[in-house]
Amino acid sequence: MTSAIRGTKLIVAVLVALALVSGCAGQPEQQAATPSRSAASAGPETRTPAPAPAAAAAAVGDGSYRTAERQVTFTEPGHTGPAGQDLGQRTLVTQIWYPRARGRARPFPLLLFAPGFLQCPGAYSHVLQAWASAGYVVAAVNFPRTNCHLGAEAYEADLVNQPQDMSYVLTRLLALSAQPGDPFSGLLDPDEVGAAGQSDGGDTVAALAANTCCTDRRLKAVAVLSGAEWPPMPGRYFPGGAPPMLFTQGSADAINPPWASLQLYRADDAGARYYLDLFGASHLVPYEGTNPVERLTARVTLAFFDRYVLGQPDALETMTRDGNVTGTAALVSGGQPPP
Repeated sequence: MTSAIRGTKLIVAVLVALALVSGCAGQPEQQAATPSRSAASAGPETRTPAPAPAAAAAAVGDGSYRTAERQVTFTEPGHTGPAGQDLGQRTLVTQIWYPRARGRARPFPLLLFAPGFLQCPGAYSHVLQAWASAGYVVAAVNFPRTNCHLGAEAYEADLVNQPQDMSYVLTRLLALSAQPGDPFSGLLDPDEVGAAGQSDGGDTVAALAANTCCTDRRLKAVAVLSGAEWPPMPGRYFPGGAPPMLFTQGSADAINPPWASLQLYRADDAGARYYLDLFGASHLVPYEGTNPVERLTARVTLAFFDRYVLGQPDALETMTRDGNVTGTAALVSGGQPPP
């Protein structure tokens, strides 16, 4: 992604943030901005209790599960970043949607989610709840220096540290699932883990899946939603061995132009790679709110995870059917160019 693209991306992200009812507003970010106070103010881990079933129940999408929410705050210890920089503690507030199922016979698969710049998980709640209602635990990370609450203090260059944040959250969630007595005990299957991210969050999970700086081999499949290669990210993209990947992209996206997603798709020479071309769609419409394009994106991404996280061969037929809609979308694979 060039600096011009990043600058345009930032301006639109801020305008969207100002319009959010939730009040997650922000002012245009300067690349030389003062570092956010969030990383320096990390404290001990705190966890909110799991909500009471009656309050948490919600009928969502077409899934067979009702869902509940839980917020967990992890404190990532100081460590060395991928570029060799010393990092202090990082506070990772993680919003989790999960299926409510009494007497479940097996653990659930896990999907990690990375929001875009100046975005928080709530903006994507319809897609994330659709995945949860289909039987996935969905954990979305509020990054400490790029989330929707920071305004002018947000620092986009911190994206280089976000893949490590995702890996840390994954490790902690699996530890909670393995811990007797925790509300999440036995909830997660450590062998069924996927990830997705939108915009700068897409850049984050692309690096997590396919860059030598920060590859996490625990991921079975990754969906990059209007993302790109992040130029300052150290390491090399797609040296081999990437998991199955789906790249989704609006053809009218002025923030992350289609060529940025196509660059990733073409560079990925793994056995399973897909490109979902959303005709006339902008940067946020396929992922935020509720509209026909967002619902199509939710169905295709869900079928992709069903195929490659859960190993369901029939899901590929669903993915192909739902991803090819005349006048709306086209799904191609294996390096085949979009129409």
